[in-house]
Amino acid sequence: MTPVPADFVPSRERLRHALRWLSDGGRHDAAAVEEACRRFDLSPLDEEFLLREAARNRPAPGQQAPDRKR
Repeated sequence: MTPVPADFVPSRERLRHALRWLSDGGRHDAAAVEEACRRFDLSPLDEEFLLREAARNRPAPGQQAPDRKR
């Protein structure tokens, strides 16, 4: 997904784009969240939310990530 200029997209829509980008990439780590925040021009509050969600979606050690259906 190509980054969208921030001045064309409302804040909540940018967060949705970032969530989709993270999900499509299958990455739920701090580096991926940082990259998403840069790509989609997110606020520090949005970054905190994404970090909490990433931690929640990360599999426990020794477990495989759940297969999520769309």
